[in-house]
Formats: sequence, C-alpha cells, structure tokens
Amino acid sequence: MPKKIPLLIFSIAVCLGAGVVGSFFTISAIPTWYATLHKPIFSPPNWVFGPVWTLLYILMGIALYKIVTSRKSQESSRAIRLFIIQLILNTLWSIIFFGLHNPVLAFVDIVALWITIVLTMQAFYKINKVAGNLLIPYILWVSFATILNVAIVILNP
Repeated sequence: MPKKIPLLIFSIAVCLGAGVVGSFFTISAIPTWYATLHKPIFSPPNWVFGPVWTLLYILMGIALYKIVTSRKSQESSRAIRLFIIQLILNTLWSIIFFGLHNPVLAFVDIVALWITIVLTMQAFYKINKVAGNLLIPYILWVSFATILNVAIVILNP
C-alpha cells in the first residue's frame, strides 16, 4: 500500500489542479461581473462554492485512484478517458462562464459535462462500485449547478 500513496496524491492533485485552473477565471469575476448578474433565490452564497468544489475534487481524485489501481483492462482505459474528458469539460465551464462571461455557452458545456459524468460513473461502477459511488456528490452538485446556470441565463437575457 505505501507504494501507491504517491499515486493517490497525484490523482487528487490532478483533480484539484483542474479546480485551480478554473479558479484563475472565477476569482476575479466574482466581485465584478458575477456580482452584477441577477441570480435565483436558491443561489448559495459565494463562499460555499470553494469548500464544496474542494471536497468534490478530492472525492473525484480518490475515485480516479481506485480505477487507476484496479486491474488493467479496456474497461479501465475507457473509464479513465471518460474521466479526463469530464475533467476538461469541468475546467472549461469556469473559463466559459466566468472568463468569457458567457452563461449560454457555459450551459451547453455543463450539459455535456453532466452527460460525461454519468458515462464516467457507469464505467467506474463496472470496475469499482466505491469509485462510482464517490462520484454521486459530484453529479448531484453538477445537477444543481446546471439548474443554477439555466436560471442565470433566464434571469439575464
């Protein structure tokens, strides 16, 4: 087990790294552009997003680790590819929404992200049920974020 700890740390770091990239576009837009948007009543306070995403990225990293350390097969290769695609879409959402100030295009991205997360979860479940279950909070949060994204599109024509 000790030999695999660096791989666990690396898996978590990859996911947290995606969050760091997204945060470059998010942090400066929150007090400026994002503050000017009309948001739905169910929009959480801004301080909630950082801790939630940090926890989600850690869970995603643990899930990835469980797949990477499982038996090597075509199934695990496909699952890892899907995971990478969803992680890219995740990062792109922040760039599109906060960096480009484009909630409509961000909505298109988040729908693709949601679909890819579902496919990733299905692939993970086939290999390791715990890994699939670790992504449940993520799909729930992205489902909420999708509703929030579309509400912002509607409220800010």
